[in-house]
Amino acid sequence: MSDFDRLRLIRTESVGPVTYRRLMARFATPREALAALPDLARAGGRATAPAIPSEAAVEAELRALQRMGGRLLFLDGPDYPPFLAQLPDAPPAIAVLGGAKILSDRAVGVVGARNASANGMRLAEILGAELAATLVVVSGLARGVDAAAHTGALRAGKTVAVIAGGLDVAYPPEHAALQARIAEQGAVVAEAPLGTAPVAKHFPKRNRIIAGLVLGLVVIEAAARSGSLLTARLANEAGRELFGVPGSPLDPRSAGANDLIRQGAHLTESAADVLANLPDFPGREGLSRDPMFQRISAPGFAESSPRVSGKATKPTRWNWPAPAA
Repeated sequence: MSDFDRLRLIRTESVGPVTYRRLMARFATPREALAALPDLARAGGRATAPAIPSEAAVEAELRALQRMGGRLLFLDGPDYPPFLAQLPDAPPAIAVLGGAKILSDRAVGVVGARNASANGMRLAEILGAELAATLVVVSGLARGVDAAAHTGALRAGKTVAVIAGGLDVAYPPEHAALQARIAEQGAVVAEAPLGTAPVAKHFPKRNRIIAGLVLGLVVIEAAARSGSLLTARLANEAGRELFGVPGSPLDPRSAGANDLIRQGAHLTESAADVLANLPDFPGREGLSRDPMFQRISAPGFAESSPRVSGKATKPTRWNWPAPAA
């Protein structure tokens, strides 16, 4: 199966993770799916066919990725991270700079506030270093907790940064050197094409990749309305263990993590708390073992999927705050 045709289909307008899976289930090859798109669009009531990238544009993307030393991992390929592939809206392809093999190793995510306190930053760095001695530490390369966790992990082992833009775009800009170090010692992962500048709608997509790569997620200093809590929600839906670092009730940055603990997340003060409760494989029902627990959907994706379409069910145990606009 041609990687060229697969990438061209993935980059086609309105073809997201769920549509891609449906097309590949219906057609024998991506080339056949591409040829059928105009008829499918008309049958679906669209006045125009979705825009398909030119062959030259896809060739340019593949050449540019090769020049920078990156590679693509496709959902149906042997090197695609197995836990990430379990998501119903797993990315059809991810671009990787660095060691792709570690994406299949046992990993734990560490996320938290961008405006973290000095103690939150220090603990994130300590946890990153302690966890990286035996696990891969995954985070989002954001300011604050993410950067501290990556920095600690680089001292002791390997780390993976999942970014919202293209592999060739450093964001935030001051993390360009850190991103380069992570690519050398671990891996940088992006779903977006090269040259994509990260905007608000890209971050929930990035967060689901973080949730999908890990066996558990540690949340440090997450406000009641934050992207870190969205990542925790996605991790819970994917059956990953949740860990919360407690903080002062007087600090609004601790409200989210404290609430996770109140609802059943593992109280976490050290790496030992994570290692003692991290499973070998993702659980089927998320952190909660309550049979009355109902999962709720997560907003923010461009394409409807089994986890984001329709009305969210009202949880009987978890009470997720809505993410900030």
